[in-house]
Amino acid sequence: MTVRILLAFCLLFVLACGPDAPENSTQAGSSVVTANFDSLLAGYQEGRLQLNPIEATMLGDARYNDRLPNLFSEQYREESRGFYQDYLSRLMNIDRGDLDPTAQVSYDVLEWELRMALEGADFRTDLLPLNQFTGPHLMIGQLASGQGAQPFQTVEDYENWLARVEDFAVMMDTARNNMERGAEQGYLLPRSLAVKLLPQLETLSAEPLEEHLFYGPVTTMPDSFPEADRERLRTAYREMIGQRIIPVFADLESYVRNTYLQQARESSGIDAIPSGEAYYNYLIKLYTTTDMTADEIHELGLSEVARLRSEMESVKQEVGFDGDLNAFFDYVRTKPELMPFSEADQVIDNFNAIYDRMKPQLAQLFNNVPKTPFEVRRTEAFREASASAEYNPGSQDGSRPGIFYVPIPDVAAYNTFSDEDLFLHEAIPGHHYQISLTQENEDLPAFRRNLWYSAYGEGWALYCESLGKELGLYEDPYQYFGMLSAEMHRAIRLVVDTGIHSKGWSREKAIQYSLDNEAESEASIVAEIERYMAIPGQALSYKVGQLKIRELRARAEEEMGDDFDVKAFHDLVLQGGCLPLAVLEDQVDAWIAG
Repeated sequence: MTVRILLAFCLLFVLACGPDAPENSTQAGSSVVTANFDSLLAGYQEGRLQLNPIEATMLGDARYNDRLPNLFSEQYREESRGFYQDYLSRLMNIDRGDLDPTAQVSYDVLEWELRMALEGADFRTDLLPLNQFTGPHLMIGQLASGQGAQPFQTVEDYENWLARVEDFAVMMDTARNNMERGAEQGYLLPRSLAVKLLPQLETLSAEPLEEHLFYGPVTTMPDSFPEADRERLRTAYREMIGQRIIPVFADLESYVRNTYLQQARESSGIDAIPSGEAYYNYLIKLYTTTDMTADEIHELGLSEVARLRSEMESVKQEVGFDGDLNAFFDYVRTKPELMPFSEADQVIDNFNAIYDRMKPQLAQLFNNVPKTPFEVRRTEAFREASASAEYNPGSQDGSRPGIFYVPIPDVAAYNTFSDEDLFLHEAIPGHHYQISLTQENEDLPAFRRNLWYSAYGEGWALYCESLGKELGLYEDPYQYFGMLSAEMHRAIRLVVDTGIHSKGWSREKAIQYSLDNEAESEASIVAEIERYMAIPGQALSYKVGQLKIRELRARAEEEMGDDFDVKAFHDLVLQGGCLPLAVLEDQVDAWIAG
């Protein structure tokens, strides 16, 4: 029964019953609104997957595995804007008050999604399509290896990828054209970021064909394929690489090296591009889900840096180091005992050992455990040099595990002092618990099972770093110092991100501020600062979200006293999936009151 027919039926029901049946008519009207709202949510989710077929692939939905819309085209921009405007108009026609409390949360989340998408559509991000940290060349590269979310198990899978790569080549041609158009209008990368693009583009334009990243699936082609199909696919993949991928990237690499680099800007902040100040304010709201200003966040960062320096002094004294804190940073960076590995596999084994140590304590903090499998893997070689440790979600059906990727570009220089903390954040109980439990929660509407709000998601992961002692970790003072260093790293982000993008800080000033306040290596700090330059505002989400979750836990502990149950608190924070922070706070306050 369509919603329209159902609405007509209920209207007739109300007229027939007259004034003697107000309760039944109210219930019928409410059920109509609920059905209408559920239909809207289902339609929105399906439309989103069609607009973003890579997202469908990541979720294990194979229906669109042969598609890749041209994200940088005017047509796509207009289609997206029309889609979000249509659903916002339809949402505004639904009376939120007629929905149950759970549906009201979905209403609030969807309204936030739609309004932010429409606000963001006003900015010309299509004229800055690539950088060294994000972009379709990196996303597709992960899929092209045959080790990512794109399946390569059937002949159809291999043919789907050929079709998707053709769309990708068209998109990269558009990206190059947009970079030229953007340069004419003042939309330019900082030169330091443009330089970092070159190695990535060179790798993707290199021969021989059989060693190209995009040839990876051919090397693992299932033996069950008929020989005729195997030979046909080998030929098709060689032609795809030789005639489409290598020429596209060779042309792009030549353009960046010979033209774009000479035009690239010397400034570091996004406020230097047209409408850059307004764009950064939008990004602050997008990534923190708050109305905080750049100045407020900058001051918060300065106060957190001061607090954490004091805690670090205590650890320095505990281990008996005589110099000042900055000398201790250098000591930790270069301490041979903290760089014990000679083989990359040893790094992976160390993370698995950390997991084994904490497993017995997880049941003391969590009732719910994900069903999705989990693995630790080394980051792929083509992106390892500029990558950070990261978590890639598993598929919703559990067929693909959640993966904690660890870059190990130089194993001899790999320092272990923050490994326990890093595992808690990127893996368990950080992103793996948070994302997997959301994906597995069938009580949530489909669109909320794969949402991402950075303030919530990264805030949760940073909050998890503080759970180390409760999970039997941080017994070594250097590992505890690693936790403080990681929190300091996120506090510094508040200072340097706002400094770069709203206060005129140079790349070099931000690097020096980080060197003065944390124990990361200079190479790591340079990569991080350039990451903040590439994706303004994202780095603010961690500390803003963590402080809110810690504030909510402290509030619950104080107001509930002996009735406070940390496992129930964690269940509450995780059960609703990603939420804007204000919505999460409402949920916790209602739980405390209840």
